[in-house]
Amino acid sequence: MAGTTSDAGKSLLTAGICRWLRREGVAVAPFKSQNMSNNSMVCPDGAEIGRAQWVQALACRVVPEAAMNPVLLKPGTDRRSHIVLMGRPAGQLRSREWSTGRRELAATAFAAYADLASRYDVIIAEGAGSIAEVNLRDGDYVNLGLARAVDLPVVVVGDIDRGGVLAAMYGSWALLDDADRGHLAGWIVNKFRGDADLLKPGLDVIESRTGLAVFGVVPYLREVWLDGEDALTLGAWQAHDVDAAPLVPTLPGGRSGKGAADDGSLRIAVVAFPRLSNATDVDALAAEEGVRVELLDHPARLRGADLIVLPGSRTTLADLAWLHERGLAAAIVAAAERGVPILGICGGYQMLAGSIADPQAIEASVPTRVDGLGLLPVAVEFEAAKRTAVIAGQWRGQRVEGYEIHHGVAQRVPVRVGARAAELDHAGSDSDAPEPFLDGWQQGNVWGTTWHGAFESDGFRREFLTHVAQLTGSGWRPRGGPGFRARREDMLERLADAVVEHLDTAAIRRLLGL
Repeated sequence: MAGTTSDAGKSLLTAGICRWLRREGVAVAPFKSQNMSNNSMVCPDGAEIGRAQWVQALACRVVPEAAMNPVLLKPGTDRRSHIVLMGRPAGQLRSREWSTGRRELAATAFAAYADLASRYDVIIAEGAGSIAEVNLRDGDYVNLGLARAVDLPVVVVGDIDRGGVLAAMYGSWALLDDADRGHLAGWIVNKFRGDADLLKPGLDVIESRTGLAVFGVVPYLREVWLDGEDALTLGAWQAHDVDAAPLVPTLPGGRSGKGAADDGSLRIAVVAFPRLSNATDVDALAAEEGVRVELLDHPARLRGADLIVLPGSRTTLADLAWLHERGLAAAIVAAAERGVPILGICGGYQMLAGSIADPQAIEASVPTRVDGLGLLPVAVEFEAAKRTAVIAGQWRGQRVEGYEIHHGVAQRVPVRVGARAAELDHAGSDSDAPEPFLDGWQQGNVWGTTWHGAFESDGFRREFLTHVAQLTGSGWRPRGGPGFRARREDMLERLADAVVEHLDTAAIRRLLGL
């Protein structure tokens, strides 16, 4: 499953085809040779893979494993990516090494594919970016390089929602050489809105000029936005909440001042770091009814938030410096001192510390130590070994499940930090004594943890948000409805329904030899 562009819908359509095949009783597994994403997930054995392949494994109802995404590149800068090979850290890949470096990774990827193919009836392989990135063709092993190596047919997905899909499809075909074109099997148009009959004349031209069939036109599927992989999909849930009110101005004292005008909602401001990592932590918050989540990169937009979230970061030190440059650091500290709830997750938690040390230059170019925001009584030190694990615990009687992926280790320090300018006026706020919070700490209205995925635990998420609502005077309360994992399962079922309804499944079965 390849695409004319990034974010054409390859990941979701792959998941939908996987679930459809699983319904048909086919032993199916997902595969992506190389993934470039800072949204990753930890498998039960501790291996780290791209989030999309983890979700696709759920679609197949199989256990996620490293072979499904043997190479994961996690961008650290615009010119350097950290390599995760078969689920484990394996150095760095620089832009000038792009072609030669990827050749060395291809053997591992092809071996992983062969391993999966020996254990499953069908492998649905997802490509990356555009099928026609001819500038990267040398050394490619995720798109046509994979197809050529293991003799795969390729279906190309085009995103009509962004416009120009017919040109993108024909242009992609025209740029390929004859050997690569020989692996193309057909087209899928994705994210269509309107009357499909109006599109047919254009599709007839595409079929005539390329000699490839169009397998179907998939409509724009609303509410299918969970577990985004690419930066382009980050915050896609915002488009599905158009009736929600924007952040409101903050009244003196730091509260949003809802009072009699309280609409019963919670407004969460998430800092959009340049190297934001595991942004899917926010999905679970956005999925809760009555919760409005906004991504921001300007301090003025913090005003009126009931909760400010510092999410994960692939480059904690660089993104902390960015916070200061943007004026966000000072704004976050001021908000905390006014009593606004602050939550840090993984890299965001590390930024809340009193200090951050990188003695082995894991992130920095030289060993370094910097001051954190000083809102939690911890000191962070980066260790060479990356910690990856699936974990579980409790908070206020609610079971919490999650996973951790981090080099930074936070240690409690015997000092009081983050002294506030005013006391909170809610019950129990008269002490700033730190308390454990999952694997991290809470001090007053500030929480920090390294655990990703914790808010996918419905009871914990709703208990935490209820507590935030009490602190801020919001009338928000949990409204029931399906939990996060139930919504993900419903999404997969809806994707499979769309495959059955809108694609030529008989042709796809023939393509797969079924």
